[in-house]
Amino acid sequence: MSDAPTPDRPKLRHLAIVARDPEKLAEFYSEIFGMELFHRDPDGSCFLSDGYLSLALIKHQLDGDTPVGMNHFGFHVADTSETSAALVAAGADKPAERFTNRPFAEYRAMDPEGNWFDLSAHGFGGPRPAAEADEE
Repeated sequence: MSDAPTPDRPKLRHLAIVARDPEKLAEFYSEIFGMELFHRDPDGSCFLSDGYLSLALIKHQLDGDTPVGMNHFGFHVADTSETSAALVAAGADKPAERFTNRPFAEYRAMDPEGNWFDLSAHGFGGPRPAAEADEE
């Protein structure tokens, strides 16, 4: 396998964790790893970036059944339609459109073992890698 970057390969760029105290966790990742807080939702969810990967710290809701911990990950893809078609051809369910006012992923899908992941052609917000910023 080559180490050379492939421009058209989807890139893992987003991780989401459900947290009891997103603000405290955001402080931890900012202080220890230098991550930058770039968005805060009204519910207290915090979104950070290391300049390459975005980390969503989603506020745990006591009235919900979503467990604390790893929730989903996201791929930045060149074409969501093409990727969706490839998923369906591989036997996965068609990705569902995400209706949200947040400027993040456009689609949510599930792998064969039930792990959720997002697909986004426009990216996941926050600071972008220097190489991508230079391409514009």
